Amino acid sequence: MCAGADTDLLKNCSKAEQHKFIGIGGTVFFTAVMAFIAASYALYTIFDNYYSAIFFGLVWGLLIFNLDRFIVSTIKKSENKWSEVLQATPRLILAVIIAIVISKPLELKIFEKEINQVLLTQKNELTLANKTQIAEQFTPEIEKLQTEINVLKQEIVTKELATNSLYDTYISEAEGTAGTKLLGKGPVYKEKREKHDAALAELQQLKTDNKTTILDKETQISNLTALQKQQETTTQPIIEGFDGLMARINALDKLPWLPSFFIFLLFLSIETSPIIAKLIAPKGEYDFKLQDIESAVKTWLTQKEKQRSLVLKTDNLLNETIYNELADETELYAYKKQKAREILQLQADAFYKSQKNIIS
Repeated sequence: MCAGADTDLLKNCSKAEQHKFIGIGGTVFFTAVMAFIAASYALYTIFDNYYSAIFFGLVWGLLIFNLDRFIVSTIKKSENKWSEVLQATPRLILAVIIAIVISKPLELKIFEKEINQVLLTQKNELTLANKTQIAEQFTPEIEKLQTEINVLKQEIVTKELATNSLYDTYISEAEGTAGTKLLGKGPVYKEKREKHDAALAELQQLKTDNKTTILDKETQISNLTALQKQQETTTQPIIEGFDGLMARINALDKLPWLPSFFIFLLFLSIETSPIIAKLIAPKGEYDFKLQDIESAVKTWLTQKEKQRSLVLKTDNLLNETIYNELADETELYAYKKQKAREILQLQADAFYKSQKNIIS
């Protein structure tokens, strides 16, 4: 049944012939089972739900089973091997496509640990790139605020240096070590002391004003830093979710190609084995019996078609002869002439009545 054979016809064949088709059918069946497993795993990575994955995997397995069964059952044995190969070429191409589709999800499962390692590296790279990209949005503003804070602090330092210089000046004047070099607190000392006191008051005011401004800017920096961290935290789950089917296929492509290629060859051999078996197998008892039935039907249809053609040709000849003879009969001519006269009279009467009604 799985090989697409006529079971009633196969029952009357030898055991060897039956075993050949059992082998072909078993290959078709187990290929469908592998397709079901592969599709279920692939769909599970998409839906993350066992029931959906199993349901759609079953549908895919049945589809592959039906395709393989159709491919195998439509290859007919003939005397010309090249004719068989040409007949099987489209089916072999389809088998290659099916083998690729079946093998890829199983490769993902077989190399799952290696793929996870590749994905981890990619996630780390994405995390760093994401942080850099987010930092580019906030760093210029933070640096600008920090520069303004440094300027304000430098203003205080500069004012302190100037105030300290005035302090040293009026102290030196009092001690007589600089300025007028007169010991004691004279007018010059008083003047310099007043300048220092004014500068000290300005320094205190500057410290108060700049401290308020610096606190405000530091608060802005803290808010921007918190917002930056929040965006990093918000976007991180997206990076952690970078684990879908396409991501895993791309990660698989980064691994050495040879193991994947051998797995593909394995499934390709499984998928094409029923077709190749049909091609290389000699024409057996089942093929001869099937050919005999098909030949009988073809012959019968050819006979019926030829018979219909001859019946049509004969009927046309008879009709032509009959109507030619009828055309020469005087009685038929007179009868048809009489009926034509009656029809014309009826048409004339009807036209007369309609015109009379219009005039009235």
